[in-house]
Amino acid sequence: MHRVGYMLSDGFQVMALATQAVFEFANVVAGEAFYKVENFSVAGGDVCTSMGITVSARPFTARSVIDTWIVVGVPDPIASPPSAEVIAFLRKASSRARRIAAICTGGFVAAEAGLLSMRRATTHWAFAREMQKRFPDIRVEDDRIYIVDGPMWTSAGMTAGLDLALAMVERDLGADVARSVAHNLVMHQHRSGGQSQHSEILELAPKSDRIQNALNYARKNLARPLTVDELAQKVNLSPRQFSRVFTLETGQSPARAIEGLRLEAARLMIEQSRHPLDVIARETGFRDRRHMREAFMRGFGLPPQAVRREARGPAEETSRLRTRVNDGVDRAGPLPSILR
Repeated sequence: MHRVGYMLSDGFQVMALATQAVFEFANVVAGEAFYKVENFSVAGGDVCTSMGITVSARPFTARSVIDTWIVVGVPDPIASPPSAEVIAFLRKASSRARRIAAICTGGFVAAEAGLLSMRRATTHWAFAREMQKRFPDIRVEDDRIYIVDGPMWTSAGMTAGLDLALAMVERDLGADVARSVAHNLVMHQHRSGGQSQHSEILELAPKSDRIQNALNYARKNLARPLTVDELAQKVNLSPRQFSRVFTLETGQSPARAIEGLRLEAARLMIEQSRHPLDVIARETGFRDRRHMREAFMRGFGLPPQAVRREARGPAEETSRLRTRVNDGVDRAGPLPSILR
């Protein structure tokens, strides 16, 4: 049995407890009690959430032998820093645990304990800059759903904790179990750790239904060439009027916004599929693979291949390379372009 312990502090964000359902349904799908989930706090007893709901917890003790510790964050880690007792216990617990995870601003607790030093980590986007400022020896990546660096797991805010927990289930019990758990929880998709915390359409935040409808139309038709004339016609505006209103409401030109939507779609396909880059470029409306690479370098500072490597993670990349060697690919030369 794999024991999962949640480290709670008064005022913790109640959304973090939703991740416990991932382990609950993993047991159901696996047909055995693989996970045992327990709540802990410094003194034990009732712990109050940020909403005022109380949750019962066990006290931290030297006997608290847990395989996976999950540190839960608070709405404002600056106003409510972790106690010395929590930091001291986490340091001790980390030497005995298989892995330590920090959901949302729980990353600040792990950082205070020195567990993220010289590692990659993420947190809620609203506090990422503050984390980097306070802990300059951490490589904070503010645009990631979750990050796994050795035994340390960190996630972005709110629902990203579900993705982190699901990734743990996949690591422990396999991809088939993880997919079944996601299906049971009615999760739209299993987001990979490298996926952006932000949605391009949410970032654009148009104020009128007309511009929102134009963006929705564009997102559904990215594989086709899209012009200002076509988008304007769909919302019954002249091209000139459409461009003016679009820029006024979103702060971006239509061309730049469409490229952002293409980038978001291409990134998702790269992270979540094994389609060749040429196919992904075509399906998301780029002229060719080179055009997509140029857009990735402008938008993310990384080429598509690097994004795919990050999404795969060390274990899958090692397996892929082993398969290449076993199949004689490396001895025979580079892969054909259609497979790259």
